[in-house]
Amino acid sequence: MNKIIMHIDMNAFFASVEQQINPAFRGRPIAVIGSNERTVVTTSSYEARAYGVKTGMTKYEAKRLCPHIVLVAGDTGRYTDTCRRLVEIYRQYTPMVEVYSIDEAFLDVTESIPLFGCAEVIAKKIKEDIRQRLGMLTCSIGIAPNKLLAKLGSDMKKPNGLVVIQQEDVGKLLQNLPVKELCGIGSRIETQLATLGIKTCGELGRASTHTLRNRFGVIGERLKLMAQGIDNNPVIPPEQEPDVKSIGHSMTLDKDVSDRETLECHVLQLSEMVGRRMRRGGYTGRTITLTLRYPDFTTFTKRTTAGTHTDNSIDIYRIAIDILNTVRLQQPIRLIGVSISNLTKNIPQIPLFLSDRNKKAATRAMDKINDRYGDFCITWGTLIERYQHKGVISPSWRPSGIKCINLSTRKTKK
Repeated sequence: MNKIIMHIDMNAFFASVEQQINPAFRGRPIAVIGSNERTVVTTSSYEARAYGVKTGMTKYEAKRLCPHIVLVAGDTGRYTDTCRRLVEIYRQYTPMVEVYSIDEAFLDVTESIPLFGCAEVIAKKIKEDIRQRLGMLTCSIGIAPNKLLAKLGSDMKKPNGLVVIQQEDVGKLLQNLPVKELCGIGSRIETQLATLGIKTCGELGRASTHTLRNRFGVIGERLKLMAQGIDNNPVIPPEQEPDVKSIGHSMTLDKDVSDRETLECHVLQLSEMVGRRMRRGGYTGRTITLTLRYPDFTTFTKRTTAGTHTDNSIDIYRIAIDILNTVRLQQPIRLIGVSISNLTKNIPQIPLFLSDRNKKAATRAMDKINDRYGDFCITWGTLIERYQHKGVISPSWRPSGIKCINLSTRKTKK
C-alpha cells in the first residue's frame, strides 16, 4: 500500500502567535527578535516581508527596510506551548506524527483514510481545527507519497496553501524544478552541482551515479534518488525515535562576561533547561560538559563524569560549576553551554534520604507548574532578575552552594 504523507508548515509562526495574542499587532508589520543586543530577526509577519524583511537580518536592517516595523522579543515558552497544542490537533487524525521543528510536522495518514475519506479532507479539518482553537494561525500543507515530496508541496503555495502531489505527476513536476527547491539541497551543494552542469532536478535525476559519487561521496546516490522524487524515510513519532546521545543547551550572552557570579547564574539557567528536558524524556546521565567561547570565537569544552546518573538540575549545576572553577579565563565569555551525556532511559531512581525525597518532590512540583504555564514560570531565585518575577516562595530544602535559593513565581491569570 502506497504511503500518504502530509507535511504541515505553520505560516510565519512566531509572528502569527504574537499577532494572535496581541490584537494591536494584527495587520501590522512585525518581526520577532531575541532579547539581547546581538539579536537577529527569527521570523517576520507577511506584512513585514512585503518590505523585504527576512529571517537572519539584524533588527537595524529590518528597521532600515521598514521604519514602522514593530519589534517583538520572542517568547520560547509561548511558542513551545502552541506547538504542543498543534500536535494535539494532529494526533486526533493519526498517531503517526513526527515533529520536524517547532513549526513543522510530518503526518502519516495512510491508515486514517478509511476513517475520514481522503487526505484532503483531513488537511481541511486540521486547518479548521487550528482556526477554531488557535485563532488566526494558518498553515500550508503538502500531501504526497513521501516526506520529501510532501515538504516540497507545502512550500509551493504559501501562505495557507494546500497542495496534493500524486505519484503519476512527480516526473513532470520535478523535470524543470531547480535543485535548491528540494529539502536537503543547500547553497553549497547547489553550487557544486552547477559546476557539473546540473541545475534542475530532471538533470540531477539523469546524472551518472558514478559522477555523483566521485563528487559527493556516499550522498551522491541519495541526491540522484531525491531528484527522482524517491524517499523511503518513514514518519517517526517521538516514542519510536532512537535514543539520544546527549542533551544540552547553550546561549550567546547579551554582552561579553567575565564576572563569575553572572556566569554562575547563566550556568544555573542552562542546567535547569537541560534537567527539564532530561526529566521530560525519562533520561538520566553521568557526564556533564561545560562549553565556553571567547569573543574571538575560540571555543573549548571540559567534562566530568559523576559517580551516579542524575536528572536533577541542581546536581548538573553543581558539577558544571566545579568545572567552571577549574578554568582560568583568558578573556570574557561570549557563549556558554551545558550538556549531559552517558545517558540511560527510564531507569527509576528511589531516593533513600528525606532530603533527597524533598528535593525530588520540589523538582516535580516545579516541572508540573512550568509544564502548565510555560517554562520558568517558577524558577530559582538566582534567576529572578533575568525573568523579573514578582512573588517569592521558599523551598522545603536548600541546596548548598547557591547564593539565592528562593523559588520565584510569576502571577498567572486564571
